[in-house]
Amino acid sequence: MTENQITREAWLALFVSTVVVFLVVIDISAVNVAFPSIREDFGVTSSELSWIISGYNIVVGALLMVSGRLADSLGRRKVYLPGVAIFGIGSALCALAPSAGFLIGFRLIQAIGGSITTAAGFAVMLPEFPPAKRSTAIGIAGATGALGAVVGPAIGSLLIDLFNWQAIFWLNVPLCILVLIIGPKFLNESRDPNATGRIDLLGVVIGTAAVAFIMFAIVQSEKWGISDLRLIGLLLVGLALLPIMLKRSRTHDEPLINLKLYEYRSFRSANIGVSLWGLGFASGFLVNSLMLQDVWELPIRDVGLALVPAPLLAAAVSIATGRYADKYGHRWLLGLGCALCGLGYFAQAIFLTDNTAVWNIFVPISLISGVGVGLTVATWSSAGIADIPQQFFGVAGATYNTIRQVAYAMGISMVVALVAWGSDDVEGLANTTGIRWAWFFVAGSYLAAAVAVIATFPAGSSADRAELAKSS
Repeated sequence: MTENQITREAWLALFVSTVVVFLVVIDISAVNVAFPSIREDFGVTSSELSWIISGYNIVVGALLMVSGRLADSLGRRKVYLPGVAIFGIGSALCALAPSAGFLIGFRLIQAIGGSITTAAGFAVMLPEFPPAKRSTAIGIAGATGALGAVVGPAIGSLLIDLFNWQAIFWLNVPLCILVLIIGPKFLNESRDPNATGRIDLLGVVIGTAAVAFIMFAIVQSEKWGISDLRLIGLLLVGLALLPIMLKRSRTHDEPLINLKLYEYRSFRSANIGVSLWGLGFASGFLVNSLMLQDVWELPIRDVGLALVPAPLLAAAVSIATGRYADKYGHRWLLGLGCALCGLGYFAQAIFLTDNTAVWNIFVPISLISGVGVGLTVATWSSAGIADIPQQFFGVAGATYNTIRQVAYAMGISMVVALVAWGSDDVEGLANTTGIRWAWFFVAGSYLAAAVAVIATFPAGSSADRAELAKSS
């Protein structure tokens, strides 16, 4: 067997982990499609109901770092499989929720499982792959995620049409059970060999509180207003806790954040780029769903069909992207992908109006963004850990994904606010004015990410940089 050959065990581990990637992306895309149906069922406004998305992102963002640290210290499989179980239980509870308040609360339980699986998902699988093939593995996982984005709107819309929105959450349960059955057989245990099993508990509390306070303030900004003293107070407390957390991370033997990771230029650049990209990613899905349902008033089944082509193209592009990232590097793939995403949403803002134009304008334009998503959605993950030593996979992925989740929450909050500000409806139903403002915001976020990654990410592949480091 050659050094770069991928074993059968590696492929099986990849399969198990990508099932959960599939679930998480389904959850994001399907909930966005179900948003108007849930709002109508519970009789609440869009602003109030945004918590079913934002609350999930807050909890995932707040707990990712400690989840990654625990995975590296205690064992990735030992942490990962309970996370899958919690995600499945949370999904079942969401399906049974009797009110919007219960749904938001149960989404927080689901998010605890989501944070664990997100932090440990790649880490539990990647050690099985040779370093030169890890971008390929992540590319396949990303393609599976893009396929989930296809299945989410399509199957989700069909389930809503045939049954109700609760069926979207029931969909997660059997897949979680499948992972729990086959996971112990196909996933090998791995951990940081230098970890003591201890973590900085005070640092965990400080870091989790800092992220939670900041994200809560961001989400509440539309409802409270940016000058509200409560919002300002939460932001100040959260920001004040950050330097305390960083100081402890510099001095503690088992820190919450390993600051040495930021010595790697690729990791620093990926963190900057994904924070801008994340502002547009989840929020773009939501804006398009609101346009199709609230403005054009399409039947839910037609909404699902209209949202399928772009993610389907993204899935196909993502498969090939991992191989190119392994061979040529990440910089230009990410830069081009972000630029195409931005161009697609900018074109929607310019060309779409109140007049329904699904298949002749909306779908063709969305294919531009679909190619961009295919080039970026998995490539960001492999870029973030491209040069990181294997023993730090968990904490590196968690740190990077925390920033991405914060960006998701900020983006959702911004577009909900923009749509509401542009609406003259008391319930905040979307109109073209608010949708257009939101599209411009999404486009600007993607284009800023393109500039950032082209300007800061190192050239060449991770293998090229490793060889250069050896020879210097």
